[in-house]
Amino acid sequence: MSTSGKSSWPELLGWPVRPAMLTVKNERPEVSIDQLPEGTTPTPPGFRSDRVVVFYHTQDELGRRVATIPVIG
Repeated sequence: MSTSGKSSWPELLGWPVRPAMLTVKNERPEVSIDQLPEGTTPTPPGFRSDRVVVFYHTQDELGRRVATIPVIG
């Protein structure tokens, strides 16, 4: 697994979830990407260098939008 490359995507904050996930996958194809409601915990919990979790707003009238900056972990 590559440990080089981008590790955070601040530009995706506020984006719709699906295009945000596609952007991360395009830039870091070796990582797994999960989408979760903000305030929840990924499974398994803890840091994982091969994972990006995209947390989204649950009360957004515009649909699921990225709530926090996606990062490796």
